[in-house]
Amino acid sequence: MGVFEILVNYAIITLSLNSVNNFLMFFEFYFYFFLFLFGGIIGSFINCYIWRTKNNKNIWHGRSCCLHCNQQLKVVENIPIFSWLFLKGKCRICKKNIPKYYFLIELSTAILFLLVGILNYVYLDFYWLYLVRDLFFVSILIIVFVYDLFYKLILSQVVWLGAIVGLVFNFFIIDFTIISLFWGVVVGGGFFLVQFLISKGRWIGGGDVRLGFMLGCWFFWPKILVVLFLAYIIGAIFSVGLLVKDKRYWQSALPFGVFLTISAFITLYFGNNIIEWYMSFLI
Repeated sequence: MGVFEILVNYAIITLSLNSVNNFLMFFEFYFYFFLFLFGGIIGSFINCYIWRTKNNKNIWHGRSCCLHCNQQLKVVENIPIFSWLFLKGKCRICKKNIPKYYFLIELSTAILFLLVGILNYVYLDFYWLYLVRDLFFVSILIIVFVYDLFYKLILSQVVWLGAIVGLVFNFFIIDFTIISLFWGVVVGGGFFLVQFLISKGRWIGGGDVRLGFMLGCWFFWPKILVVLFLAYIIGAIFSVGLLVKDKRYWQSALPFGVFLTISAFITLYFGNNIIEWYMSFLI
């Protein structure tokens, strides 16, 4: 083979590799962009679901409207994230403020969906079923977090839906063992059930018991222990910070579901690392 043929073949291979790399970069960009937009849409739905559930309204009927003047929103006023910025946080008709947390929930959901995509695509061996499972789970966690933070209540229908989907995914699709899932459910739900029975509901509520059961359906043994451990650590740090800032919080009851959802998200991706780090001290 002559020098010319070698150079031509080299150029063809180089161009092919560049084309593949460009395609992968193109795919990654739009993959993350889509997840961000999709997260904003789900965040908008979460806002709608929380408000309508709290006010005993049907979540599937009726268009979105202003909370103050009940004016139905136009399409351009109902675009997640961007509409709030475009309207400068005020209703187009009555000029009253649109709650800032609407925007924050949409933005936070979009960022979390993007983060889930990055962690699945880069940090883990990418598998689309894991991505779908994690996006659903994060959506459930956001609803529990927001509703418990605002109203100190964990919605049973959301928790049971999460538990059923978790069992289906992890046992029938992801193929977790029945023993690991069994102990996850027993420890997750039983840990809070014992506290509930001993205190007769004074320490924790029934919602925490159901949430613990749901988390047990998602985190097999021993990862459920990481969820519980981190929740108490995060709760303790947050509580101390509040007490130092203002002594009025001494008599306040903190919604523990908030800390459980945060620890659950951390454990979802870093639970194994935490277990390995802990075991390194025992060996």
